Amino acid sequence: MQELLDIMRRLRAPDGCPWDREQTHETLRPYLLEEAAEAADAVASGNRLELAGELGDVLLQVAFHSVIAEEEGTFVYADVERSIVDKMVRRHPHVFGDVTADTSAQVLSNWEAIKTAEQGGKPRSAADRVPAALGALAREAQAQKLAGWAKLPEDAGRLAALSALETAPPTEAGVAQALAAVVAWSRGLGIDPEVALRARTHAVLAALPDHAADPA
Repeated sequence: MQELLDIMRRLRAPDGCPWDREQTHETLRPYLLEEAAEAADAVASGNRLELAGELGDVLLQVAFHSVIAEEEGTFVYADVERSIVDKMVRRHPHVFGDVTADTSAQVLSNWEAIKTAEQGGKPRSAADRVPAALGALAREAQAQKLAGWAKLPEDAGRLAALSALETAPPTEAGVAQALAAVVAWSRGLGIDPEVALRARTHAVLAALPDHAADPA
């Protein structure tokens, strides 16, 4: 990691790379999202060597932001590392402390309780718990969970999704209503709608000829 940080410092130096020197936390935001998405695609591909490369790109973003912050005097990479190490120990008292948690459900319950304590005892709002940068389908699925929407049985979920597709008004709100119903159906099936649609889109793009027309 130190070598990567040194490379980024060199690139950001006055005689370094003009493009790298121009970047800020804000201008790098799209790349952070893109690299995380490409790493997720690599997981789906099953190519572990590709995954190693994509995780390296994600790590580059960590180093880039850390060096920018170092220049600003706000934080350094060691603070990033220390923060996550402390968090992992603090949020796993069933491993590093004397708390008992024998199931994943208990672990998640403890995790949320510790998060709330870290916020001074004030629970985070629903909006804070669902990142705005998530894909729309993933964000809808998380919102439905927080809203307490029950997972519909397979047949009932399918019928509800079909009904919404057939009866929703032909407006933006109607399309959103139908999409929300499809997300609810996928939750009942135990399928992540974001992952499912990403896989289908990837397959469609892979099947297109190289000379396919650019999207309008």
